[in-house]
Amino acid sequence: MQGMDAETANLPPVAPAASTISCISGMGAASASPRVDSATAHSVDRMDHQSQKTAARVQLNWPLISGAGSLLLGSVLGLIVLARGNTALELDAEWMEEIVEHRSPLWDVPSYVLNFVGTGWFATAVSLLIVVLLFVARRRWTALFALLAIALSAVLVQGLKAAFGRLRPEDILLNLDSGSFPSGHVANAATLAAVLAVVTWRWWVVVAGGVYVVLMAISRTYLGAHWVTDTVGGLLIGAGVAVVLWAPFAYRILRERRQSAPQEQPQTATL
Repeated sequence: MQGMDAETANLPPVAPAASTISCISGMGAASASPRVDSATAHSVDRMDHQSQKTAARVQLNWPLISGAGSLLLGSVLGLIVLARGNTALELDAEWMEEIVEHRSPLWDVPSYVLNFVGTGWFATAVSLLIVVLLFVARRRWTALFALLAIALSAVLVQGLKAAFGRLRPEDILLNLDSGSFPSGHVANAATLAAVLAVVTWRWWVVVAGGVYVVLMAISRTYLGAHWVTDTVGGLLIGAGVAVVLWAPFAYRILRERRQSAPQEQPQTATL
């Protein structure tokens, strides 16, 4: 009995060892948490710094300059048309002659479809849907940018139509009584394409938007609703408004886009 008691007395205590392991594990978890928080904060700060740098380039470099230049060129084109007595330029007359010669039922349908989707309640509904979706996605500054760009483009186009008062072509297939310069359909298409390019920042959106604007411009001249210079003016003004308005919103748009993008979770070390 005395020998057994002596052997038992020599065994190492169990409870202190378990307590030591628990303590070490707790210390490891506590030390890992600050590292995770620090990595997350560093990632957010880096993202915010990149947004500031990109926004500064937008505000000071080509986007603002090209947008303002686009508006200026559109206005100059309108003044040239006005100085010529609002009559068709040589380019306008030649293009319209070619278009009229190649009219056929095959091209009538897509042209009338684009006439429908390019303005009126349908175009308004699409624009509002884009704004609502951005707002629901918590990209509220981006939604405000889209709303202002589309609205300002439409207001400016209507003001220029009234100011220039250019007559539409005689070979028109539609019943329209507003001014011809600039094309409201093309301006709306260009503004929408520019807005979506800024919002998504995807190359295929830029390509699709460009194709849509070109098709809209061709359809407007095909239907005789506009001279070709009207469509060029609409493109310059519509895109110019969106790009110029992008500059003051650039930082917030970039920050919202990066915040909404899926972020990689920092990896934690396991003890």
